Amino acid sequence: MTFLQELQQQRWDDHRYYHHNRINQTLHLLSACCFVLSYVLVFINPVIAVLVGWLLAMTLRQTGHFFFEPQTYDEVNQATHDYKESVKVGYNLFRKVVLYAFFVGMPALLIISPDFFGLLTAHQDFYGIINNVAIVWLLVGIGAVLFRTIHLFFIMGIQSGLVWATKILTDPFHDIKIYHKAPYFWAKGEMYDDMSDWYEDTPQETVTHS
Repeated sequence: MTFLQELQQQRWDDHRYYHHNRINQTLHLLSACCFVLSYVLVFINPVIAVLVGWLLAMTLRQTGHFFFEPQTYDEVNQATHDYKESVKVGYNLFRKVVLYAFFVGMPALLIISPDFFGLLTAHQDFYGIINNVAIVWLLVGIGAVLFRTIHLFFIMGIQSGLVWATKILTDPFHDIKIYHKAPYFWAKGEMYDDMSDWYEDTPQETVTHS
C-alpha cells in the first residue's frame, strides 16, 4: 500500500472497531475541538495548550472508549473484543491504562523532586508548579507517540509507524469531519452506528485489519 492508502486503512479500522457508540463519537467530536484549540494555543500559551490537551481532550476521548463503547462481540465486524485489541495498531485499551498511569504518576514525581531531578526549575508558586506539570505531561505525550512509532518500525515497518504518527496528529481534524453529525443521531435515539454507510463508501481493499 501507499502511504495514503495505509493511512486510510488505519483510520477505517480504528473507526469501525472502536467507534460504534454515538455518545463515544460525540465525545470524540468534543475532544477533537479541544485538540484543535490546543494546537492553536501551543503558539500562544503552551502551558494552557497542554492542560487543554490532557485534561479536556484526552479525558473526553478516553471516557468515550472506556465507558460507552461496547466491549462485547462485534456483530457488525464479526470480531471479538480480544481480537480487536490484538490487532489495534496504536494504543489499545490496555496500553491506554498504562499510558494514563504515567500521566497520573509523572507529576507526582514533582513532589519527590520539585526540579524533576534537575531537568526543570523548582517552583513554589501556583503558576510555576502548573507550568512544570504541563511540561511533564507534554513529555509524556511526545514520549508516548515516539515510543509507539518506533515500536511499530520494528513490528510493522517504518511506513506503518510513520502512518500511525500522522494519523494521531491529524485525528482531531478527521474526527470533526466524520463525527460532526454524531450529536444529531444521538438526539434521534440512534445510539449505535451500524457502519453501513462506511462499508458502502470504503474500498474493499481497506476493509481489513492492520
